[in-house]
Formats: sequence, structure tokens, C-alpha cells
Amino acid sequence: MNNNRDTIATALLQEHTLVSETLNLQIGHCRLDLRSNSSELISKLQHYFASCEVLGDHGTAHINIIAIESESPELNIDFIDWKREPGKSGRKDEYCDLDGVGLESARVVRKVRTGMVFLQSQETVMAAGPCIQYDNQVINFINSQYMNWLQQQDWLICHASGLVLEDKGLAIAGFSGGGKSTLMLNFMNDPKVTYMTNDRLFIGQSEGKIEMSGIPKLPRINPGTIIGNPVLHPLMSQEDLATYQAMEQEKLWDIEEKYDVSIQDIYGEQRIQNNAFLNTFVILNWQRGSEEPVALTQVDISQRRDLLKAIMKSSGPFYQDKAGVFETDTFDFDEEAYLSLLADVNVYEAHGQIDFQQLTKLCLDVLA
Repeated sequence: MNNNRDTIATALLQEHTLVSETLNLQIGHCRLDLRSNSSELISKLQHYFASCEVLGDHGTAHINIIAIESESPELNIDFIDWKREPGKSGRKDEYCDLDGVGLESARVVRKVRTGMVFLQSQETVMAAGPCIQYDNQVINFINSQYMNWLQQQDWLICHASGLVLEDKGLAIAGFSGGGKSTLMLNFMNDPKVTYMTNDRLFIGQSEGKIEMSGIPKLPRINPGTIIGNPVLHPLMSQEDLATYQAMEQEKLWDIEEKYDVSIQDIYGEQRIQNNAFLNTFVILNWQRGSEEPVALTQVDISQRRDLLKAIMKSSGPFYQDKAGVFETDTFDFDEEAYLSLLADVNVYEAHGQIDFQQLTKLCLDVLA
């Protein structure tokens, strides 16, 4: 098989016929349209993206995506493993850059565990494989296109949660396993707080201020987060709930079993917001086992670059810049770009023992 975009696209499409339904999404100022050979897949995606779905034809899309429900594609390609970030283990993604330069560049990404295959280029954006079974990976791929669009508009990606309280944006970052999702959902128990994003936050310059924007990705949380928040208990069966509640806290902390949190179903309508001005950035640097009470200390992030490492996030294998150049897994972060945008943002370090209830109160006091 020739390693070029059109040949791979043909191989992924095979003999499948696209259905008439279209998923039309308006995310912020970006319009994405998705077509598929599966009405069931489109229906599932419409339900997931209900907060930003656009009905009918509302103009030309910035990004067009095709998702093919099929068996895992078998391609005659020599893939290379994408290096995991520090703290992550196991093989997740493998990729192959196809023939082409500049805007003609293309990349194929394969998910090692599921066999899902994705074709990424400026002109052709495709997903193929058992999309219905692994619809979460299709959702991530859709969001990656919006993330590309934001970064091509000079927004920076942060590994952070985002919330809004009375028009004040709060970002929460932390080192791996630091509990930012648990803290974020503690905030959501306050009806005045709206949800923006759980894991991917974007910041950019707007009207002389720093704006923050989220992606339409619902939180995926572990059992420990559910056990500690009664509002979330309906997410698991009574049997599983009892099993996890009987576990020691230290064992519960390390369990990786994901549950999706539907913000609108659990917290009510109008609890999702896409954009706000960033007021405060909290970086979780607390420690399990610490005997010191949790505290918030304002810091000069330019003097604490060790904390900046918790904020910066890799764009990942799907990122392609405006010139058509793909991200690599050996890139260096542009620390100065982050420092420039955060210069006028209130940045706090949370340190001491892990206490979600008390830190929620401290953060709300700071915002107020």
C-alpha cells in the first residue's frame, strides 16, 4: 500500500456508504460537522454533545470529520510508538507519518488497545474501527480537532480543570493523580458554580484579558471520587458502592476504573459554560500523609517554574499547526508563552494535607 493520504482514506472508507444524518456542532466559534455510515453512532454523539449541538445546516464548517463503523482496519503500515508522558506507563498510541510535506502532510494514529485508526490531515479527518463500542475515542478525536483549531488561533493548552463562579474563571491544575477532578466536582455542589472542562483547558489573550475555554468533554472519574461525594453515588450500583466504601482509603486512591459524569443529568440544566475570563489558577501541590493543614499561598509563577510543569500539557499526536507540521513526542514546552499569559492571573499553590472540603472553601473565599 502506498503511504499517502488518499490511499489510506480509501482503505478506511472501504465500501461503506455514509448515512444522510449529520452531526453538526458549534463549539465556541468553531463549527464541526461529522458524517458516518452509522446512524446509531451519530445518535450517540448527538446525545453526548447535546450542550453544543447545532440542528440543521448553519453554514460552512471549519472542520469536516468522517467516522466509519467497521472492524479494526488492517493497514500495511509500519507504526512507531508515541512516547507516553512522565508518570504514564504502557503502550497507548502508535503513529505513522505519511508521504507529504507542509499542508499536504498526513498522519495515521492507531490506538493499541482498541484497534481504532485515525487519519489526520488539514483536508481529510477520519476515524475508523469499532466506533460504537469505543465511542469515547471518537469523542476524544472530535475534541482533538477543536483543540487543534484553538491552538492554531494561538491558544495554549493546559492540563487543568475549569470552573466559573459569578463570571470569575477558576482553573485547577495538579500533578498526576493530584485530585483535580475530585476537587472540581466538589465545587459543582455549589449551584452558583458552572462547569467548563475537566482535563483540557485553553487560555488565550482577549480584550486585554486572559480568556479560558473548555472542550465539550464530560468528566471521567475513578471510584474514589464517587465515594467521597454523595451526589455522585448514583453513578455506580449499590453493590459496587458498598464494595468500594469498605476499602481502605489508600487502596481506593490508586484504583483506575472510569465512570462518566453527565453534568446536566446530575447537576441540572445550564451548568455548562464554554468561555470566561480567567481570574485564579490553583495548582495542587498537596501531599498524601502530610500532617500540615491544607493552605493556599499566592505565588509568582515566574519564580516557581516547578509548578508550571503541572500546568503545561502536550498537544498529542493529532496536533497539526497552521503550516501543516505535526507535533512530535520529543518537543519542548514554550514556558515563556505560558508565563506571559499567566503574568496577570492570580496563581495559588495548595499545599499541606489533602482536604477537598477545606480547599473548596478556601478557593471560594479567594474568588469572592
